[in-house]
Amino acid sequence: MTAKKKTRARESATRLNGQLPLRNHAERALSDYFTSLNGHRPAHLYDLVLREVEEPLFRVVLDYTEGNQSRAAVILGINRGTLRKKLKQLGLAGS
Repeated sequence: MTAKKKTRARESATRLNGQLPLRNHAERALSDYFTSLNGHRPAHLYDLVLREVEEPLFRVVLDYTEGNQSRAAVILGINRGTLRKKLKQLGLAGS
């Protein structure tokens, strides 16, 4: 079985309510990223992924909690102080 067929089979087997789980979206985005490199070597991928994912993660969770940082921290599984520090680092402290 080819890699594409394996990926499609895994995706169809893991669909939840007709939607792909977050990990499948991440896997597809990373595969697309590697495809788009056109021979260039990737570097610091871990940091890149964190930079790309962290800000929208915090924005969406804060939107979901209507700005309630205590609830957002619980949803994220982090301390409220850690959340406030991250928001400041990302320039979202006023959000």
